[in-house]
Amino acid sequence: MKRRLSLALTGVLIMGCLSGCGAKETGELNLFTWDGMFPQEILDGFEEETGYRINYTNFDYDEDMLAKLEEAQGGDYDYIIADDYIIEVAIEEGLVQKLDKSKLSNWENINPLYQGQFYDLTDEYTIPHGAGIPLIVYDPSQVSVEITGYEDLWNPSLEDSIAIIGNYRVIEGITLKTLGKSFNTEDLEDITAAGEKLKSLAPNIRLISDSNTQDYLLSGEVSVAFMYTSQVVAAMQANPDLKIVYPTEGLGIGIMAGFIPSDAPNAEAAYAFADYINRPENAAKCFEYLGYYCTNKAAEEYIAEEMRYYLTVPENITETEMIQNISQEAEDLHSRNWNEFRVLCD
Repeated sequence: MKRRLSLALTGVLIMGCLSGCGAKETGELNLFTWDGMFPQEILDGFEEETGYRINYTNFDYDEDMLAKLEEAQGGDYDYIIADDYIIEVAIEEGLVQKLDKSKLSNWENINPLYQGQFYDLTDEYTIPHGAGIPLIVYDPSQVSVEITGYEDLWNPSLEDSIAIIGNYRVIEGITLKTLGKSFNTEDLEDITAAGEKLKSLAPNIRLISDSNTQDYLLSGEVSVAFMYTSQVVAAMQANPDLKIVYPTEGLGIGIMAGFIPSDAPNAEAAYAFADYINRPENAAKCFEYLGYYCTNKAAEEYIAEEMRYYLTVPENITETEMIQNISQEAEDLHSRNWNEFRVLCD
């Protein structure tokens, strides 16, 4: 694996010379992301190896991040990790600089499955840092049918036994998938048809919850759950006898990614950090800590064997789609469908 001399990313260089002097880099890395994104050993290791001190600030919502970045006119921060849809806006507003990939010796480690997505089609601006893939998990000892896709959630034998998350675009999206349509269709007839089909799922729904959905599956209150990635991982760690389903209709994913703002005070520190966290062994520690899907292909072999199954997508999975912004008319119809569905579930 290559190492970048200018950023002193190897122990050999730390002991030697950096740009003709005998010291590490000095200065700060202004890191801006959600709280608790990295294990402390990764942050400490980066500081010790490079000499940069991490100034870690966090936000609660992507929209808060964008507002602060807009106020700073692309300055103040060196490296930001945020969600796909908001990064698309930041790029459109000129708040993100293009990457110099010659400064990213670990670029080739990124799994192509998570590249070329709508928010950065040519991978010029961003480095994926974890993916969320909502999945079906069920207790085979409590279910009389084999579940292989979203369509199976409508099986009458599952009456009053399913828990689902409360993200209406995701739930309407998987319903559209059963009809062979895109998550992001703008066709109002397709969305209406999905709404009608979703209503027929109501008898099978025992509860709708975004928080700790896995607990209902683990307690036996439900036998099937459609959950967020971190909830899937928590459920499988608590009960390995549960079964994960990678739906045959295709996966819906969301991607977190890192980027360097257009006027970053210390872009070199950002490149150093991006390269450091994408070393395979370091990336593995990050994803084990996060509990999200590993976007670094080279890191997969370093993930603890007992967690690898939960944090890596099977090789045969190639059909993925991301939820994107759609027209207000289509969005309003989705919202109306969801409200009518919720009434039937209550």
